[in-house]
Amino acid sequence: MAKTAEEIAEAMYKLVEDAFGMKKLKPTDLIKAMIQIYGEEVDKKICKEAIKLLVNSGRCVYTYFGGSFIEIPHKEGAAND
Repeated sequence: MAKTAEEIAEAMYKLVEDAFGMKKLKPTDLIKAMIQIYGEEVDKKICKEAIKLLVNSGRCVYTYFGGSFIEIPHKEGAAND
């Protein structure tokens, strides 16, 4: 059964969350991971749609440091919490 973009987005978010503070993940890293995990059930098109869902919802942001990366947004002024 094919996975939906929402299901793929949740799995991608978990990967980004687990990597937070340790490694920056490129969109291609996320796509490759989803294809490795789900195999024939996903393709690049659905993965790109899932990334758009994460970014448009504000759960993840694009950052640029010599390349594009997908990260969880940093809390501004976190020391003040």
